[in-house]
Amino acid sequence: MDYIIGIDVGTTSTKALLYDTDGHIYAKANKGYPLYQDTPDMAEEDPDEIFNATVSALQEVTGKAKDGQVIAISWSAQQHSLIALDKDFKPLTRSLTWADNRSGKYAADYKENGRGFDMYKRTGLPVHPMGPFYKLLYFKNEQPDIFNQAAYWVGIKEYIIWKYTGVLKEEISMAAATGLLNMKTAKWDDVALKEVGVKREQLPELVDTTDKFQGIKSEYAKVIGLSKDVYFVMGATDGALSTIGVGAIETGVLAINIGTSAAVRTFVDKPRVDPKGRLYCYPIMKGKYLIGGPINNGGIVLNWAHDSLFGGEQEAAKLLNIDSYDMLSKIAATVPAGADGLIFHPYLGGERAPLWDANARGSFFGLNRKHTRAHMIRAVLEGIMYNLYSVTLALKEVTGDPKAILAAGGFARSTLWTQMMADIFENDIIIPESYESGSLAAMFLAKMALGMEDNLGDIKKYMGKETIYKPNEKVFARYRKLIPIYLRLSRDLSKEYKDIADYQREFTDDDE
Repeated sequence: MDYIIGIDVGTTSTKALLYDTDGHIYAKANKGYPLYQDTPDMAEEDPDEIFNATVSALQEVTGKAKDGQVIAISWSAQQHSLIALDKDFKPLTRSLTWADNRSGKYAADYKENGRGFDMYKRTGLPVHPMGPFYKLLYFKNEQPDIFNQAAYWVGIKEYIIWKYTGVLKEEISMAAATGLLNMKTAKWDDVALKEVGVKREQLPELVDTTDKFQGIKSEYAKVIGLSKDVYFVMGATDGALSTIGVGAIETGVLAINIGTSAAVRTFVDKPRVDPKGRLYCYPIMKGKYLIGGPINNGGIVLNWAHDSLFGGEQEAAKLLNIDSYDMLSKIAATVPAGADGLIFHPYLGGERAPLWDANARGSFFGLNRKHTRAHMIRAVLEGIMYNLYSVTLALKEVTGDPKAILAAGGFARSTLWTQMMADIFENDIIIPESYESGSLAAMFLAKMALGMEDNLGDIKKYMGKETIYKPNEKVFARYRKLIPIYLRLSRDLSKEYKDIADYQREFTDDDE
């Protein structure tokens, strides 16, 4: 039997899934690694720690391929990462993730002088420090020694594949997320490169998402248990693959994914620019452009509430042998929709869409003596959904009303949270049986690369049955009154975000 591994290099962990060529899952592995946040704006990872996590994950699932061999490994990865390499391809920096906001002042300058919108129209990258375009300006101006020493600039996926094979390539979806790719030509953009002071030869060779090649180094093939003939398939960004993996192939069919971060996305057949600059637009493959809005604050906000507000419940969950997150859902379900007027803005790590403000900060609004921690956890869940809904409103302005909404990610296993989405969006929410959408799509791209599939829409046959959550009309009135308040507050508080963020930078005590 032949197997294909779909591997997803995420922000907090790497997941590898072992599939047979009929799309059945035979093994899963999930390996975590730390995020380094020594200052309020830093969000870095060690590229070699991530590489070692991929080795461990691949080793674990390959060990389950007892009656055959792995013929291909196809890659999904987080967007917007940046690593400087020296002439020998050794990292000069850790990997700056999408959540690193140290280039905030350069993004702010570009937004204020209008050059940012000009670059957005060329590259499809919104004006925000998540983009490697702005991270490069940070290095150029604030760490010139590293900038001048760097022989290459790459993302985490390119670095990992180079470590395995000695081949330095970058597929167009990942390149688009750098802000250095022209979204119309799908080539490195001369204007963008001139702005940041980087030469083409410092960037990887551009290839298609289905580009494949052989040549794994023998040391890794032996440790992992792979054939030297295994194909590496470039794959795509996690955003593109999670959209494909839920079957949202047609324009107007929205894909919503909540993992550590979250996003709302759809495909269009040609580049589209949001006149307000709120949405990205990236080429993925011929005739397919991904347009949407990412948010920083998805499941990571729930993790914060879980750890900061409900430590005691975690111990109780262990004693009762139940999942502590399931316990939080049960607690939240004891509170009515709308959390009795408690609103939570989930901007714990700045925010991308729709605010595009690295200084944004979280807050509870409407708190009174009646409110309990149960209200707070319900408000946290609803706040994440309100934020996603606000991105959907922006997307509707550009692409029209959605034809359908498909959702995936770990949240989709929570009946409460998924029903909440249906009620807030006032729309059916369709959940495919296969919630590992990114890895599934990576596997499917491998099959396309190997000539086993030729139609992207055929991925639906691997997705299993669908579960549909219908909106509950009894709670519409509650959410319809709260959502405008949520949106107005996010605009009004924007005047104060910079001041409070500056205060936190000045008075955060590292010694505490």
